[in-house]
Amino acid sequence: MSIQKLFEASKAASKVVGLANTNLKNAALEAMAQQLEANVEQIIAQNLLDLENGQRNGLAIGLQDRLRLDQKRILGLASAIREIIALPDPVGDSVAGMTLDNGLKLQQVRVPFGVVGVIYEARPNVTVDIAALAVKSGNAAILRGGSAAENSNRILVSLLQAGLESVGLPVAAVQTVDEFGRAGAVEMMQARGFIDVLIPRGSASLIQTVVTESKVPVIETGDGVVHMFIDQSADLQKALPMVVNSKVQRPSVCNSLETLLVHEDLAEEFLPKVAAALRENSVVIHGCEKTAEIIDCVQATDEDWAKEYLALEISIRVVANVDQALEHIARYSTKHTESIVTENLANAERFLQEVDAAVVMVNSSTRFTDGGEFGFGAEVGISTQKLHARGPMGLKELTSTKWLVRGNGQVRS
Repeated sequence: MSIQKLFEASKAASKVVGLANTNLKNAALEAMAQQLEANVEQIIAQNLLDLENGQRNGLAIGLQDRLRLDQKRILGLASAIREIIALPDPVGDSVAGMTLDNGLKLQQVRVPFGVVGVIYEARPNVTVDIAALAVKSGNAAILRGGSAAENSNRILVSLLQAGLESVGLPVAAVQTVDEFGRAGAVEMMQARGFIDVLIPRGSASLIQTVVTESKVPVIETGDGVVHMFIDQSADLQKALPMVVNSKVQRPSVCNSLETLLVHEDLAEEFLPKVAAALRENSVVIHGCEKTAEIIDCVQATDEDWAKEYLALEISIRVVANVDQALEHIARYSTKHTESIVTENLANAERFLQEVDAAVVMVNSSTRFTDGGEFGFGAEVGISTQKLHARGPMGLKELTSTKWLVRGNGQVRS
């Protein structure tokens, strides 16, 4: 199939899925989940080929972790699909309604976008998440998962298509352009009229390329230079596990902690404890001059403050007060997730109000910025822009709206 025919098939499939009722869409999702569960060994075998290729080609350790699928992760993907089944169908939801003085009845309802394109790197779990969210929200999905995960994505898409076909929905509702290589991604960016919205997920360079070169409307997800500020009033017994969890639990993802800011009044007491805990987990510490006076660390540079490590590395800076913490975040934040650890209500509220990010937290690990954790079942991505969607994107964020107007012969004077 040519890529043009693929686009045409997706457009046609989107009309069928867009009109499908909730029961049929849920049946498709259940069939997709069952396909994953019944083919765990085959998925792992294909994923192993990608991992071996990645290791040979020097794929970064963080990306290798994102790429890896084991039994637990595959069953987790099936479980996430079932969580999406349990969620309300957004299509047809009434957003607003009114009756005008002339008797016209107006209703604003949610409708699918149509065809959703997603370009991402070395993350086969995204293949399943996007497909499931797209089907439930009445959309077709065109996926470009990158060469690093080509074998994994191929078998996943084939299994998802088998699930669709088993309930009578078109297999073209979930398609991949991976066979076309990088040219496939370029064609997606030019496919205005066939793809209704394009969502990039991955490195800052990938996202920037899609944002600047796409003729298709883009929902911009962002890299995560994520901060946590340990305020003067922080409970350090709470703070330490939150820091370690934010950095160590899964360092290769965009909601992992990259820069820790510590109030100077707590630095002497807290930094040795946090350094010991991080080093137990093999974390390399980059520190400012004040940090280096208290613990052994690599000297931090201006580049470090702006870096998304996606690895077992962290930058630490000692700050004088809340103002300096806010200034640092404003300068280096990618507007993804920012967190403050504090027992001071005024500082907490100030942080919530003043920090410009998709997700702003008080006394929480940054790892909770996630569609699954927010109750969305899965996520399309985490939007760092301000139009249409911001933060983790779920079913509602894959819909637009249209106005329904019901009259009885009214004419405008």
